[in-house]
Amino acid sequence: MDIPSKAGMSTARLLETYRRTGADLPWGQPERAHGVGMEGYFWRFTGGGRTVIVLIGVNQGPKGAWATVGVASSADDTHRGGLVTAALDGAWADSGGLGAGSGNAFIGTDRQVVVRMPGVDVDVRLDNLVRWPRRPFGGSSWFQTVPGLNQYWHPWLLGGSASGRVVVEGDAIEFRDAQLYGEKNWGRGGFPDAWWWGQAQGFGATGACVAFAGGQVSAGPIHTEVTGLVVRLPDGRVLRLGNPGTSPVQAQVSDSSWVLRGRSRRWQVEIEASAHPRDAHVLPVPLPAEHRNTPGALEHLTGDLRIVVRERGREVWRGHSALAGLEHGGLAKAEAELLHRGGDPRPVTRLT
Repeated sequence: MDIPSKAGMSTARLLETYRRTGADLPWGQPERAHGVGMEGYFWRFTGGGRTVIVLIGVNQGPKGAWATVGVASSADDTHRGGLVTAALDGAWADSGGLGAGSGNAFIGTDRQVVVRMPGVDVDVRLDNLVRWPRRPFGGSSWFQTVPGLNQYWHPWLLGGSASGRVVVEGDAIEFRDAQLYGEKNWGRGGFPDAWWWGQAQGFGATGACVAFAGGQVSAGPIHTEVTGLVVRLPDGRVLRLGNPGTSPVQAQVSDSSWVLRGRSRRWQVEIEASAHPRDAHVLPVPLPAEHRNTPGALEHLTGDLRIVVRERGREVWRGHSALAGLEHGGLAKAEAELLHRGGDPRPVTRLT
């Protein structure tokens, strides 16, 4: 029997200690849980003119692990769409792969998403997964190696098929081979003070996927604003922009408009997206140390997004989706919008 050397054990401990800061070495596995204050998991289904998002945040609070859970569906001509959120006592995140859950109420992996709560019933199977390509870095690029950031981002799933049933507030949606997207975000204390996000499938070109995420990133004295932009072209190639200096992305964002311009020596990407604030769901974000959720983001499920991609100045793809997910986040912003609608600025459903 092989006995691990002391040096080998020390190296393994050092690597785990480093990873518990939220960081990953090159060629690491960002989709595995890190053990930081918040590990967020997000799935999005797009099909039949409808979209659904399912999310769970596994939070570490003074009273132990707890979960922020949400399921939202889009509206159309015959359905108003719905949103159900909850704070659940008890939660787990998989340190060996992609997975998170809370008791019998929620389980989400790279093969299934099942949610059973009052007002929500989700049972969806995930197949034909198009994972993030094998590369040194994930969605956060070299920022993933920096310990202690307030937020990291990794779009681990850029395609696939989702089949099953989703019921949100009585609105039943049957998906069969719907387009599929999944991402993970994590950080030491929840979410940054402000952020923006978008994701789109539903293009005429099968297999195309667009995702971006930006915000105020900090670690100790380091404070900067970064936007990461990922595009999976219809031919299967995946490009990522957003490194300061080498592939910067400029973002101009409001509650109704998302305009991004990204470039590198090889690629140029232009995105223009829009949605009306009154059509947005108000999503919760966790305050891990306070063991509660709070309104945190305006989330559109059927925004309008147009994209143009050029390779060395030559246009290689132009796409349009009317089923884009678009988000503008910030605690003060979301609370103000909820109050404007006459809602409770600190809504929470607690299930035990």
